[in-house]
Amino acid sequence: QVQLVESGGGFVQAGGSLRLSCAASGWMYRNYVIGWFRQAPGAEREFVAAISWSGRTTSYADSVKGRFTVSRDNAKNTVYLQMTSLKPEDTADYYCAVQSGGNPFANNPQLYGAWGQGTQVTVSS
Repeated sequence: QVQLVESGGGFVQAGGSLRLSCAASGWMYRNYVIGWFRQAPGAEREFVAAISWSGRTTSYADSVKGRFTVSRDNAKNTVYLQMTSLKPEDTADYYCAVQSGGNPFANNPQLYGAWGQGTQVTVSS
């Protein structure tokens, strides 16, 4: 059973930065992909970024390209989401999830299995 735990959320002013972490434990799929998603109040969950097992392939939503960077440290079973130039519209609960299919360009949440409990990010204007 894979377990994911997000951390690093908080309150920040517009233009600021945060780094989210996603720590994985338990049995892991070979060549698994980790995706980051977010969900604002009253909105559907949306794709933010994903990273391949090797870390060499990443993908991003257009809304965060150039501002967010996803990376991973497999020795620590941890994936990071560095968020810079934050905007009020980035306010949401952020979740990480595992995808066993190995496709780092998959942006449909239904393609992802285990999910973390989420970490809240609030960006003030």
